[in-house]
Amino acid sequence: MKGHQVTIIDIARKLNLSKSTVSRALTGHPSVHPETRKAVLALAEEMDYQRNMLSISLLQRKSNIIGIIVPEFFSSYFPQAITGAQEIASQAGYNTIICHSNENYETEIANTKMLLAAQVDGVIASLTKETRNFDHFKIFERKGIPIVFFNRVCEEMSVPKVLVDDYEGAYRAVEHLIQRGKKRIAHLAGPDSLAISNKRLMGYRDALRRNNVPIDEDLIIPYDLTITKVKIYLNYLMQLDNPPDAIFAINDPTAVEILQQAKKKGLKVPEDLAIVGFSNDYVSALTDPPLTTVSQPVKEIGRAAAQLLIDQINRDVTDWKAIIKVLKTELIVRQSS
Repeated sequence: MKGHQVTIIDIARKLNLSKSTVSRALTGHPSVHPETRKAVLALAEEMDYQRNMLSISLLQRKSNIIGIIVPEFFSSYFPQAITGAQEIASQAGYNTIICHSNENYETEIANTKMLLAAQVDGVIASLTKETRNFDHFKIFERKGIPIVFFNRVCEEMSVPKVLVDDYEGAYRAVEHLIQRGKKRIAHLAGPDSLAISNKRLMGYRDALRRNNVPIDEDLIIPYDLTITKVKIYLNYLMQLDNPPDAIFAINDPTAVEILQQAKKKGLKVPEDLAIVGFSNDYVSALTDPPLTTVSQPVKEIGRAAAQLLIDQINRDVTDWKAIIKVLKTELIVRQSS
């Protein structure tokens, strides 16, 4: 049927079936006999009917597409999370559209508009460091499109979220440094717009407080995750009258940059300066010395977010549940501490 756009009627005529039977077979309706459905799908593939699957999606008001919005690809965290999410989505029959907001609020808004135009069935998202207004995400709620946040979440929206215990992870990282005999532990923190930054800062503070180590505000530096600024902050810290003997970093890319800059200064790691990161990025095991870090089950985070989203898609909007799933971290001790 070259040059002809295959329709449901074409398939129905070939198999001597009703149009409604073919339509139900193509959409997996349970009322269709398995052998009939098998015959319909086989002929649809033979006739290249997949070009018309969009019409079924429109009739069902379902696209079988999930949107995923992430803020950066600089580290391995988000690619790993996406891989986990795609595994679950694929198993459930969903395709994915991946959007990279590049840590830019306006780009994130543009991503949400594109996904709305694509009529996605749901969205998995992690916020940019700039995001403080969430109206562009609230549109999905108003339109009855489920959304699940992970890692960097919107706390003012009552929707499912997948997190790790950032507080506990940070607490254990700092307590580890204290147990190594470090007394002047600095923290290169993330922007206060991100809940993960605030929770890791709380873990840092409480670990010092409960181990009777004085908290020195000069050793706490929030920064906007621009890696090129790490050199400036490390210079500041090491020029203090009483410089730090350890640094707990908000994430592994920051910790790796601290390590590289410390070595350029001739500092011995961990003797002069111990360093701990957060995430267990691929590169953390390859640095010299290898980086101590807080490991997160990143692929499992992606899997959990996708499963929560699919569960919401399959529920009536009146039965949506704002489930918060919190996964455990693990301290990976290597030679940098």
